Amino acid sequence: MKTEDRKLAIADYKKRAAVAGVFAIRCRATGEVWVGQAPDLEKIQNRIWFTLRMGSHRNAELQCAWSAHGADGLSLETLERIEDEELAYVRDTLLKERVQHWRTQLNASAV
Repeated sequence: MKTEDRKLAIADYKKRAAVAGVFAIRCRATGEVWVGQAPDLEKIQNRIWFTLRMGSHRNAELQCAWSAHGADGLSLETLERIEDEELAYVRDTLLKERVQHWRTQLNASAV
């Protein structure tokens, strides 16, 4: 890849709009579900899987599920996307409301 092409690709990546939303992590073996929110849904799995691999995730139940079943035993799915909200405080309030809705709906724990 040429230097100019690389610089353009980096600039395009930085300009992309992050899509906030609500996600669920499911344990295939136990059926447990954890629901959380993310300011950028494209990056959240990478971040969570990293903390789980390091053994430093703040949710002890999720960390135990990871330790027992590994990466193949867990899956992450997007439940809801919030794409059009530009004001951060409105987006955050909406995310909190939707996370509560999904936790109740799925009988899930917090991530």
